[in-house]
Amino acid sequence: MLRSLYSGISGLRAHQAMLDVTGNNIANVNTTAFKASAAQFQDTLSQMTQAAGGPQATVGGTNPAQVGLGVQVAGISTNFAQGSAQSTGRATDVMISGDGFFVTQLGGETLYTRAGAFDFDAQGRLVSPDGAIVQGWNATNGVINAGGATGNITLPVAAVIPAKVTTTASVNGNLPSDAVEGTELIRDIEVFDASGTASTISLKFVKDAAAGTWNVSDVNNTATASVALTFVNGELTNAAGTATISAGAAGTPVDLSALEGFSGLTTVAFSGQDGSAAGTLESFALGSDGTLVGLFSNGGQQAIGRIALATFTNPGGLEKAGASGYRATFNSGAALLGTAGAAGMGSLQSGALEMSNVDLSQEFTNLIVAQRGFQANARIITTSDEVLQELTNLKR
Repeated sequence: MLRSLYSGISGLRAHQAMLDVTGNNIANVNTTAFKASAAQFQDTLSQMTQAAGGPQATVGGTNPAQVGLGVQVAGISTNFAQGSAQSTGRATDVMISGDGFFVTQLGGETLYTRAGAFDFDAQGRLVSPDGAIVQGWNATNGVINAGGATGNITLPVAAVIPAKVTTTASVNGNLPSDAVEGTELIRDIEVFDASGTASTISLKFVKDAAAGTWNVSDVNNTATASVALTFVNGELTNAAGTATISAGAAGTPVDLSALEGFSGLTTVAFSGQDGSAAGTLESFALGSDGTLVGLFSNGGQQAIGRIALATFTNPGGLEKAGASGYRATFNSGAALLGTAGAAGMGSLQSGALEMSNVDLSQEFTNLIVAQRGFQANARIITTSDEVLQELTNLKR
């Protein structure tokens, strides 16, 4: 039989594979974080009809004569170029900007994915749409050991951040220098003890025009010595350490050094204190390094976990496992775990997903190329058939 007949058949098979790859790319044009593939061809073995001849003194050398035996698919490569960002507004949707893969566990198997459309299940675990559990490091009392073994990222719904005792409070603003003798101003602030029980500190500011000072005292504790504040041209002149008063039942130090004493303004107020009651988890936010930060009812914030990322020496060696996941192979190399923003790993963006990197204009062009290649190889077969028909017609 004619060699061209089998060459044409190999061409049909190769271009059919190209059509299959291109069709799959187009089908996944809207698949989250899908990476397009491309078929690569190579020729098959060639049949030697004449070997090469070396040059002689009176005869020149001759080149080998070979007849090719067709084409085959050399490989199907995956394009891991970054896809565009699609904003979703969902806190659990996460996109990797740069290199890296999310690490997931599904049925005991470790898989890797770029698709970050996550959500929490009934047990508070961060999972992908197919139920794969996202891996990372959970925090203990707000501390994350990113160098330890990874585990299931879990949202501690019942987490309670402990109360914090108030160790200091501060007052700022302006005490009017033109206030009349005996003017009283009272300012309050809520402070907390170690158990989270709240109490109130009330400071009374009284103008002593004769002495040119404002006297500060604790309304609820008359045993506390008052502090006299002196201002010159609006600036507090008290020496260091003399602009503090111990107030409240616990004798909490209140810093008064930020006060000013210009005329016409009464803006004195407590600027804050460093204590808080116990709080429960209300919501969370995701940082660019993959840290999940819990937001608590008492206004406190605490790290509750960090998402792990993985990179590979040869991402092209990964095997597609379905559901936008990949599994490691011998040629991909072992996964290198780390955190977002570390060397070789991208950052994370919350509230967005990575779109498919399929280029439709290129894919439709590939469809045309594959179709024409298929037609051309089909023509090889029909032409070879006509030649065979002519041979059979020699004997009538």
